[in-house]
Amino acid sequence: MNRVDVLRDEHLTFAEKILTLKQVEENVIKRSGEIAVVSVDLAAGQDGTSPLAIKVFREMGGGKVWNPDKALLVIDHTYPSASSQISDLHKLMRSFAREQGIRLVEGSVIHQVLLEDYVAPGMLVVGADSHTTTHGALGAFATGIGSTELAAVWLEGSIWLKVPETLRVRLDGSLPKGVYAKDIALAFIGQVGADGANYKSVEWRGDAISKLSVASRATLCNMSMEAGAKNAVVEYDSVAKSYLEEVGRSPFVVVESGKKAEVEEISVDCFKLEPVVAAPSRVDNVKAVREVEGTPIDQAFIGSCTNGRLEDLVEAAKVLRGRKVKDGVRLIVTPASRRVYYEALRLGVLEALFKAGAVITNPTCGACVGTHLGILGEGEVAISSSNRNFIGRMGHPKSQVYLASPATVAASAVRGAISDPRDLL
Repeated sequence: MNRVDVLRDEHLTFAEKILTLKQVEENVIKRSGEIAVVSVDLAAGQDGTSPLAIKVFREMGGGKVWNPDKALLVIDHTYPSASSQISDLHKLMRSFAREQGIRLVEGSVIHQVLLEDYVAPGMLVVGADSHTTTHGALGAFATGIGSTELAAVWLEGSIWLKVPETLRVRLDGSLPKGVYAKDIALAFIGQVGADGANYKSVEWRGDAISKLSVASRATLCNMSMEAGAKNAVVEYDSVAKSYLEEVGRSPFVVVESGKKAEVEEISVDCFKLEPVVAAPSRVDNVKAVREVEGTPIDQAFIGSCTNGRLEDLVEAAKVLRGRKVKDGVRLIVTPASRRVYYEALRLGVLEALFKAGAVITNPTCGACVGTHLGILGEGEVAISSSNRNFIGRMGHPKSQVYLASPATVAASAVRGAISDPRDLL
């Protein structure tokens, strides 16, 4: 099997190519449905999953991780700690990181850390977090795994994967005012359903992709998991090239899906899209904002690995600048990383949000995971830029969560009810 021939093969999908190239021992083409044992370029875990992985690693007889430079630990889900029990888990992670020589990052969301400091095209990334699919935004094969699988990867540096079938989503046209990547993602999930991409490789393509930033692409790949995707990818192009040059990284290898590959394909006319929400309590319960406009809210949240990046805070500030959050509504803004926080501070974005009445928290997952910094009470309604609205996800099991773009969240905070952002832009 010639490496160059694999990369040039027009009949192979992105997933087939990259999992073929990453094989540990075999030297054969891997097609969808087949099993591949592949080497891992980066294995990451967060404070919700790593403590169990550390325990299992010990039980498996693990001494040293296979390669400390390819492992990463992040404390992000509840940072700073909200209880003594969580503090003990953080203490365990700090001790393990020191012992193993693994980098430990505290106070930035794991997926933002990976985008800022690690991921490059052609990498195979596994993370003990379901939204690891985010990193396909930079042309990597990135997928979520469990804690026990992470322990095994730490031990061996490899993992077995079934090569996924491919669902190609073609985005045509341009986005109208007030419509964002989050609206595309929710519209897609509403169209195919929560199981519409189960164990599939979602390839995001089309004219509209070239107009989307890496941050917006990350939103698409992040949310693909909510349709069941094994991985999601936007192929390397000039936008990704500029981003990588800015952060000082180069591609491992550029992998492109073959034009003649047999794939399932759907199209989305972006110009016809409008602001949408995912209504309680399913991500695929997607409705136009106008269908639920006027629904009173108690809390609005802008943050998470889906929409806590700088461009998200900028869009929210455009809506909020010169306006005030409605009395009785809590607007919580949680930047995704320390770098995002610093840039938003430097550019005056946080000042605009603060003057409008927002509560600005430290970078962390925060309200998204319902452990601190904005837990919902019984009967409360929230609109959130995060990725899940399951029962009890952000607090009390009798609370309700609507998912939307940061602009829609901001507009809703101003009016005290779910609102169309186009009216305020």
